[in-house]
Amino acid sequence: MADLYKAILFLNYGLLLSVIVLGAAKYRLLDHKEKQYFHCIAFLFSIELINFVLPYIFRLNDTSFLYPVYIAGEFFLLTGLFIRKLDWPAYIRGLVAVAAAGFMILKYGFNWPPNADVVKVISNIIIICLSGYVLIREIKNASVQGRFLLVDACIFFYYSVSVFIFIIQHQIANLSENDYYTLFSANNILSGILYCSFLYTFIRLKK
Repeated sequence: MADLYKAILFLNYGLLLSVIVLGAAKYRLLDHKEKQYFHCIAFLFSIELINFVLPYIFRLNDTSFLYPVYIAGEFFLLTGLFIRKLDWPAYIRGLVAVAAAGFMILKYGFNWPPNADVVKVISNIIIICLSGYVLIREIKNASVQGRFLLVDACIFFYYSVSVFIFIIQHQIANLSENDYYTLFSANNILSGILYCSFLYTFIRLKK
């Protein structure tokens, strides 16, 4: 099971790299709101790259210090994306930025909350609600050109199932090593589906 997990993980790295290269090539075809999709995937790529480089090149096996940055950045970029798509006032994005920065200050400065996973679940639920609302609006309003409709659907699906997997992982006290690899492999498969939706969308982009 560990070998399968590693195979899926490295496949995802390849997919993510392909998304970054293709997204950069198509960046000029994106409108102001759509560029936020590339910013989100570029942030995720940066985190994954640092997580890969530190253990394998710098022999720094503990990269948990990046976790709060990942949570805050993911929350800020994705909620900002959907707030823009919903045409909500700019001050709401400002409140999101304050919340993300406040979390990092509290976590790095005071180690609060002690378990950052709680914040991760809350942020994911907010992302699920926003992406679901945007998705419903895009489906109902057929007159709107939803070039990233598939990506929005995959974001909603990925975070919904990920929260479920996350809760299962923390509710079951005695998971075996194979069980952990199974859960992580399932989550990585979901990530791969999300990356493929980005690839498909970027490939179809035209002037």
